[in-house]
Amino acid sequence: MSLLRRPVDPVLMSLVEEAGRNVQRSGLLLHDLLVEYPEHSTLAQDLKVCEQEGDRITHDIIHRLAGGRVRAPFTAGDGYALATALDDIVDHAEQAAAQLGLYGVEAPMEQSVEFANVLVGAGEQIAQALRCLRTGTELGPHLVEIHRLENEGDRLQRDGVASLFAGGTDPMVVIRWKDIFESLEAAVDACETVAHVLEGITLKQRRRRR
Repeated sequence: MSLLRRPVDPVLMSLVEEAGRNVQRSGLLLHDLLVEYPEHSTLAQDLKVCEQEGDRITHDIIHRLAGGRVRAPFTAGDGYALATALDDIVDHAEQAAAQLGLYGVEAPMEQSVEFANVLVGAGEQIAQALRCLRTGTELGPHLVEIHRLENEGDRLQRDGVASLFAGGTDPMVVIRWKDIFESLEAAVDACETVAHVLEGITLKQRRRRR
């Protein structure tokens, strides 16, 4: 019998889904922060709370896996990789939010808002894929969409940086926004890392069924 069909540890899977919801929330907060910046600059503190929650959830997942007796649809190594990749998404989103205040940004660039939209979409797909992981249903379509969104993020990063070097933008503004775009890109890249980990998990599950 495959691991997927055996009873899984409900506490572990609840923590994994909680991590997915935290990713969702961080993306939505970053989006709202950028859309209404600087009026909603206090949302950066809410993102800091998400980052702290992510650390707590990751610790709890790893601690539970370290017990060695839990049943899950993935190995302990894959569980660790999944938990840390989910945490990385929130960390990078929080970093982008913090940089807005640190650098004294007066207004968001258009590409940064579009980047946040990509992160919102990827977060939704991740949350759905993690639910599929628990229920044993097909999560492939969610992974395909995450990869598509990551490609869109790459385009936005290129467009954003290119626009900084057009029209004689102040060099300090270029440096600041380049850093912010790198944080946004890192958050979206971490979403793709989650997709890669989930793809590896599903491949191992298929081998076990043979």
